[in-house]
Amino acid sequence: MAHASPAPVSLELPAWKNVAAWLCAVSIGIFFLGAGLWKLTDHLGAATRMNQMLVPGSLSVLTAVFFGIAETFAGVLILVPKFRRWGALLCVGMLFAFMVYMAWNYTALKGMDCTCFPWLERAVGPAFFWSDGAMIGMAALAGLWAPRAAGFRAMSLILGCVLALAGVAYGITESRQSGTKAPATITVEGEPFSLQQGRVLLYFYDPECSHCDAAARRMAKHVWKDVRVIGLPTRVPQFAQYFMDSTSLKGKNSPDHESLKKLFPHGDPPYGVVLENGRMKAGLPRFDAEEPESTLRKFGWIQ
Repeated sequence: MAHASPAPVSLELPAWKNVAAWLCAVSIGIFFLGAGLWKLTDHLGAATRMNQMLVPGSLSVLTAVFFGIAETFAGVLILVPKFRRWGALLCVGMLFAFMVYMAWNYTALKGMDCTCFPWLERAVGPAFFWSDGAMIGMAALAGLWAPRAAGFRAMSLILGCVLALAGVAYGITESRQSGTKAPATITVEGEPFSLQQGRVLLYFYDPECSHCDAAARRMAKHVWKDVRVIGLPTRVPQFAQYFMDSTSLKGKNSPDHESLKKLFPHGDPPYGVVLENGRMKAGLPRFDAEEPESTLRKFGWIQ
């Protein structure tokens, strides 16, 4: 007896699902690529943010680089259809873990600036959770409506490229943390000030930043050994003198933070530069219970 052949099953998605999947994938991919590449190309600035979000200072750089690699890798995968399910899984996992971490530390972090995605300014609060929840939903839809994952060898090659990029970016940034020659003079309180002689600590700070304030108060307690402290307010310079007076940090202020930041690149303040006879000895990206006291003591700058 002749049997009728079953009708072929179409694996094609409806057009609206395909469009929606692409929109979700591109949106999440851009977010994750932006966040990951920012961390890789400015791991010191990202580490400062990590430290402010209660990551131990000793682990902040490692954490920033790790998440930079993971976010960049996930952002690339979710943009490629045959890798999209794996990329979506990584994105959902990281977003969920981030939400759990913020919920666990909500009392301590509430109201703090949380710009893990550089183009999305936001603070820790209820809006943070629903926005991350929305991104989880978008990533999940992108993965759900993606073709079956394939091409593990190509995916490994992508990871290798991301790791190479991370290594190069890390090396370039770290190489600029010592040996840079400072300009001959800067303006300090309206007068020329030489950076070519003796010990000078350049302190980049935001007068309205609580972390900068706390760091300055800790430094004010040090017994300095022939060190001149120059403050470089990155914004609202009209509050610079009040900042010095209220924190008891015996330093003078300079308006030249923009030109000096080009020589000594860094992320958000606080940030310090250790200069000796016009040359950079070290950058000070960490300001916590251990640093920069440990580095300053090693150089013999404080008792």
